[in-house]
Amino acid sequence: MEDGRCRQSGPKLVAGETGGDARPPFCRQCMHSCSRKLAAVFLLLALLLLNASAERRKIIIDQDCSGPGGSNMQTLLTLIQSPQAEVLGITVVSGNQWRDEEVEHTLRLLEIIGRTDIPVAPGAVFPLLRTHAEAQAWQQRYGKVGFAGAWDERWWHEPFVIPTLPEGQPAAKSSSEDAAHFLVRMVRKYPHAVTIYEGGPMTDLATAISIDPEFPELAEELVFMGGSLDPQTDDPEFVSNPRHEFNFWFDPEAAAIVLRAPWKKIVCTPVDISIKTRVTPALIKQIEASGTPLGHYVARFVQTGQGATYMWDELAAAAWIDPSIITKAETRYMSVDLDHGAGYGNTLTWTDQDKPNTEVRQVEIQLDLDAEKFYRMFVSLLSAKTPGN
Repeated sequence: MEDGRCRQSGPKLVAGETGGDARPPFCRQCMHSCSRKLAAVFLLLALLLLNASAERRKIIIDQDCSGPGGSNMQTLLTLIQSPQAEVLGITVVSGNQWRDEEVEHTLRLLEIIGRTDIPVAPGAVFPLLRTHAEAQAWQQRYGKVGFAGAWDERWWHEPFVIPTLPEGQPAAKSSSEDAAHFLVRMVRKYPHAVTIYEGGPMTDLATAISIDPEFPELAEELVFMGGSLDPQTDDPEFVSNPRHEFNFWFDPEAAAIVLRAPWKKIVCTPVDISIKTRVTPALIKQIEASGTPLGHYVARFVQTGQGATYMWDELAAAAWIDPSIITKAETRYMSVDLDHGAGYGNTLTWTDQDKPNTEVRQVEIQLDLDAEKFYRMFVSLLSAKTPGN
């Protein structure tokens, strides 16, 4: 309509000609057409918003959040940065470091990237049964492990001591709710819609199961980094005992409890595939070039040395976001050796033909990947603007 004239209806309409009150000129046909178009636009926008919301899959990250930097922190970032993931919370368990120190690293990271809206729930400080003294005695009898996490004498300190953080002390505080109750509450709030991601020892998950045996069935699935089958490597941590893996070894009983629970689906990223990845200076340089606080953090605190450049947990997170990264997988039954001998904490697996007459569950085990696709995804996510900012 131009100057009161409708291209479709022809004559100019003049206010008041019909004897009514003077009103702005209009054409009912045009108004109906415009209304239909506006309705279509609003419907399209609503559908787009609905689809965007539907694509965001809910996940809780249970992690031994050692830091600053390194695989554990980079895993948090991979999931937080993904537009496909809705991180409901981060639950923190002792593993690579002690829980309280890890909680502080996590809170500080969230401050740096501007995502303090994500709750951080403190979890288990100690394994269910195993103690530091027992772990030390076991190593004296059966041989020293390549990595002992919070128990490792190279950086040992008392469990509730929090060293000065190189990245700065956080002002943010952790949740007053413990990890196990947070996990249970979330799967009951969103039944069959929450993925549980496990990147550390499984103590928090085992505790949640003991509180609420329906916890595994109410979750969407369990995705974890852990276990080891037959990694092709000369890495001293695995060359003499290829079935040894730290997360299982630190708390074998917790892992056994979790792996026998009735999850709808279990996906495992074992040592075998993790050691096929490396975080390189070139990758870090690309992320730093983004110029974001996240990029500067990753570059400043990148970890090097034995075992530090493997992308252990980042791969498990990325493969959950985009399963096409994985090019080879197989299904086996999986558990953990609980005999207190040389194999204590080792990974046990069986096929249908040789599985024991005990309660064991099938696990999808990832064995190979499209490494270049994984690296591109990792750099893209960590170079992007942080969602929610």
